[in-house]
Amino acid sequence: MASRRSRDSRRRSRDYVTEPTNGHGPTVPPHAATRQSTHQHHYKLPRYNHNGHRVTTGIQPEGESGRRGIHPFKFLKICFRSSCTLSRIVNVLWPIVPVAIALHFARPDMHLAIFITNYIAMVPAANLLGFAGQEFARKLPKVLGVVIETTFGSIVEIVLFMVLLKSSVGDTNVQVIRAAILGSILANMLLCLGTCFIAGGMKRESQSFHSAISEAGSGLMLVAGMGLVLPAVYARALAERTDLPVNEIPDEMLKISRAVAIIFLVGYIIYVFFQTKTHDGLFDSIFEEDEEKDTDRHKDLRKAKLTLTESILAIIIALVCVSLIAVFLVQQIPYMVEERHISDAFVGLILIPLVEKAAEHLTAVDEAYDNQMNFALAHVLGASIQTALLNTPLVILVGWGIGVHMDLQFEIFDAVALILAILVVGSFLRDGKSNYLEGVLCVMVYLIIAISAWFYPNPEHHGGGGGH
Repeated sequence: MASRRSRDSRRRSRDYVTEPTNGHGPTVPPHAATRQSTHQHHYKLPRYNHNGHRVTTGIQPEGESGRRGIHPFKFLKICFRSSCTLSRIVNVLWPIVPVAIALHFARPDMHLAIFITNYIAMVPAANLLGFAGQEFARKLPKVLGVVIETTFGSIVEIVLFMVLLKSSVGDTNVQVIRAAILGSILANMLLCLGTCFIAGGMKRESQSFHSAISEAGSGLMLVAGMGLVLPAVYARALAERTDLPVNEIPDEMLKISRAVAIIFLVGYIIYVFFQTKTHDGLFDSIFEEDEEKDTDRHKDLRKAKLTLTESILAIIIALVCVSLIAVFLVQQIPYMVEERHISDAFVGLILIPLVEKAAEHLTAVDEAYDNQMNFALAHVLGASIQTALLNTPLVILVGWGIGVHMDLQFEIFDAVALILAILVVGSFLRDGKSNYLEGVLCVMVYLIIAISAWFYPNPEHHGGGGGH
């Protein structure tokens, strides 16, 4: 059945990309019709997409722009228009970006203003990176495109983690990175998924999604949660032992964390191979059916698209902005913790994840609102899986290389919050349906964790010392 659905969906997806006829759609040029009748056995005819644009070899019809190179005015217009109304509203914040960068150099003593402006500036910069990644992903096969798009959404997180790691004096930023890892997963699985359920439930009694998306995602997250939390449980279990050498537990923790990181990387490679190779037909048919549920799909197909060159240029611009802003933002974290007495737990669990995943959240909520719950779940769960199985191992292994003792010794508060969140979300995904009530409950759980993190004190001899 899965293979038959896959063949049917592929056939439907080709309906609008075959050569245009004179009866419907864009008119075929006379010389093209002549070539079709006289030379059809000598070479392959060009394909045309829904807008009548000739499809470039290697580019998917949905991503064909009909242009080549860079057209500055169109480039700016398409980037500002973005992918949805929410993203377009976020682009209004772009004037903050040069202000934030200039403030860092002009008034380095204004720590609070620098932190606030760069925090806000990260949102439009991350939004551009997400949009450029989406435009680039449109030009690829559908399942691979979803994976690539999710990866671009995670680049902001990787940049922030690496900046935190590189700027760490000794192990001073390790606690913030640990909290940010779990905070990113919590923001995706509770806040973003809950908002998706609410947005989708505004116009419908309930929404359904395929078990292949929900079960694979929730199962992987449960395994990832165990891998993230078990080293912390190990450390806590042995913390009171007096018969062990003083440095034995920290050394063993590093070895365990690095071993888990390598296992996670192998698991992520297998997960991507599962999606894009062995089961790509299943996922392709799921996404094809999801696209048919979108009542605004015809409008989305008619929108002007970036060329491949423009997509790459937008990604480079966004990466430069994101990297600069990340550096300036991270430099102000000690001030926020020590002078403003904001706990490491709140900075890592709440503040950093909210801004680093902004673009991913906007995309997923828009998809849920358009009744594309499989796409929304793929982005939400896919981003969480990437954080756990890709970004976390990268941070641990890079820390190993530069001499920072980055391990998985999470605070028990963080670890318990993660496991409970995975269980809550898994129970909501089990029946293959969602509604706005489940969304509200997810957001409520996230708010409870956020309030607890606000009052959670810093570890002894670290940061502001006492938190609140």
